[in-house]
Amino acid sequence: MGGPQYDLLMNPLGAVRQTFEKAVASSQPSGLDPTAVYRGKDWGIVDVLNQFLFSQGGLAQVPILDASSLKWIKPNTLVRFRGMVQDMLGNEFYIGAFKDGCTWRTNKFLDFSPFSVPPVSETTLWERHLFHCVPVPGQNSWAIESTPYPLKINISNEMTCQHGEKRRRDDDPDGISDFDCCDEGSSSSNKKQKDCGSASHHKIAEITNGSSFPTNYFSCLVKVYDMPESQFKLNEVVEFIGIYTFDPELTTSNRSDSVDDDISMFDFMDDVATHLPPSKVPRIHCLVSQKLSTQDLISNSPACETLPNVIRGIRDSLVSYLSCTLGNDVIAAQCLLLHLLSKLRVKSDVASVGRLSLNLTGFTQESASIFGKQLNNAIKTLLPYSHTIPLTIEYLNTAMLQPKKDNESGRFLRLLMGALQLASGTHLTLDETVMQSGTLNSKGVENVLLLKHLMEHQIVEYDFQFYKLEMATEVQCLIISEAKSNILPADLVVPMCPSAVAPVSASEEQLHAWRWYLTTVRSLPHSTDTSICEMLQNEMVEAMRKDRSLGCSDLSRWMTMAQLMAASFGEKSLSVEHWQMVKEIERLRKERL
Repeated sequence: MGGPQYDLLMNPLGAVRQTFEKAVASSQPSGLDPTAVYRGKDWGIVDVLNQFLFSQGGLAQVPILDASSLKWIKPNTLVRFRGMVQDMLGNEFYIGAFKDGCTWRTNKFLDFSPFSVPPVSETTLWERHLFHCVPVPGQNSWAIESTPYPLKINISNEMTCQHGEKRRRDDDPDGISDFDCCDEGSSSSNKKQKDCGSASHHKIAEITNGSSFPTNYFSCLVKVYDMPESQFKLNEVVEFIGIYTFDPELTTSNRSDSVDDDISMFDFMDDVATHLPPSKVPRIHCLVSQKLSTQDLISNSPACETLPNVIRGIRDSLVSYLSCTLGNDVIAAQCLLLHLLSKLRVKSDVASVGRLSLNLTGFTQESASIFGKQLNNAIKTLLPYSHTIPLTIEYLNTAMLQPKKDNESGRFLRLLMGALQLASGTHLTLDETVMQSGTLNSKGVENVLLLKHLMEHQIVEYDFQFYKLEMATEVQCLIISEAKSNILPADLVVPMCPSAVAPVSASEEQLHAWRWYLTTVRSLPHSTDTSICEMLQNEMVEAMRKDRSLGCSDLSRWMTMAQLMAASFGEKSLSVEHWQMVKEIERLRKERL
């Protein structure tokens, strides 16, 4: 047996071409038109890739595209990219197949055609979907998967062997080199086509350090093929595996140098090429994709099953860790645990069951510098996505929290990212300890209303200039403040009473167990026995009779806390014991108010 039939890592476009030609050849005897047969359909390349990735263990060999790996990943190779769908740019028409003499060729998974495109009568238009994707906002370092360093060396060496010796440019002060990837017999024009991506290697430093890209941030234009309607939604986290292209020469200004037939290929991507140019924004032509939940970021679970005794042991150690973080305040730690496990499950006009925003009070600027910092670090180490907003007057008056459509850039309508455009499962900490006296301007008032609407309804309003669109979200909101927040009312207000400052530490094994616990328990289904339901209703009615200040929101909070308490022990149904624990926490909490 010889080597592998396709080099999917370093030459995926070769595999695309070969599988297409093979499929076309098999369809010709039947008299079928290949352009009609394979419009919007896979002709076998995805099956070949799936076998390589998941049956032959090739997934571990595919490098992950991020800001750091841009320096060494070769264009037109296979990459993985994990990101959030920040904007949905609609559809793009392109010349999907055309006749080159008697041979059918395809431009699928390409930015431009390497061949001279024939007249329109011998071409066919296909369609692909465009998504602007960014690294997940607030993703913490432990949840970011990166390509192992030895693999980087191996891939670099492989590229050197395949494409010849690496040669340093005389005008390259940073030592960023390109590769001689052309055959000796290639013509100069063919060399330019083959080497079009190589120029990006000695422009990366300029791009990643320029005004368009911070050094640790970049975005990608993902082109998805053969996609069912509504496959991806705004703000979903997706892993894309596809062909990476990064071509500084493919710009609008260079089109005049192309032949007239080539220009027609770009007529349908005018706006995208102008505002997200290939010289600034890498492209990924998606072959395989998978939506990611927070559970997908947790590997090697410490327990095979969610056994109650295993869950209880992890729970006890986590409460102890949170208590130490909050100055040995066990009550605040218990409430913080319920908050971290909360998730909106049932929403109606009257109540929202499952949501539990938390306001920890009693912070001063001095205590916030200790316990607030420890709390923020704990959340970062426990949750995959977290974000902190300092609620200063200046920030509220100037910050762009609301995502907005940019209607000032011509035909291309771009969604400008706001601070509240977050992935599902993000934890948001709102720090009021930094707030000082001042006056909110109109933008500041608007930002406060956006935050309040997010906390109360789990909805973020997007501004499309001519209309507003409410987008459902799932964000856990925590407020730390000196006294009860007057501008952002939380579901649960807990005065913090620290008694000591102790060092907070945890082993990697403990952190992994706690991360698994929080992710797994949040996904457990909740149910309540009929008899328990009746008992709770009777107790709540009695409580409302004694205290006329209680309302529907209090009853909803009690029910949520009781269900979360049951879930925290790995139980799927509420019991009397869990309800009694919540009543005791409520009693101790009210003594502090």
